[in-house]
Amino acid sequence: MKNLIFLVVLLVGVACQGPEGPMGPPGEDGEIIASKAFEIEVDFTPANNYAHLEEYGFNVLASDVTLVYALWGTQNGKDIWRLLPQQVFFEEGLLQYNFDFTNVDVNIFLDATFPLSLLESEWTNNQVFRVVVVPADMVGRPNYADYEATMKRFRLTDKDFQKRK
Repeated sequence: MKNLIFLVVLLVGVACQGPEGPMGPPGEDGEIIASKAFEIEVDFTPANNYAHLEEYGFNVLASDVTLVYALWGTQNGKDIWRLLPQQVFFEEGLLQYNFDFTNVDVNIFLDATFPLSLLESEWTNNQVFRVVVVPADMVGRPNYADYEATMKRFRLTDKDFQKRK
């Protein structure tokens, strides 16, 4: 009886093994699968059409995703970051901080339902943004609007953001 049980267990164990799956797609030579990040300070003016185009300065794959956070204020000495797009309502209408990106650069811009020339400098000058490039294999369901959770997920700290002008 023991031999029969041993034989059944052995057969079940062998029957559960399958062939090895197909090989995955080849990786990019020399690519590092890690988030890259930097910080920029921007002045939105009529001269730059209320937009700022920033080249990454490092290799970004076409499948990677870019996130942009705006420094929205401080509370108890701690910076408050908000994921773009962000909207602000004025008597004149709606202002939106927004962005788009390619695998070469990120474009941060203002859009409004009223003439942007009506904005006071606090909304256009010295605006600080943090740009985070997320490798495609890390894109998923996380809530990227939660700045602290995003930084923790990608093991980023304030020291990881190179300031650019």
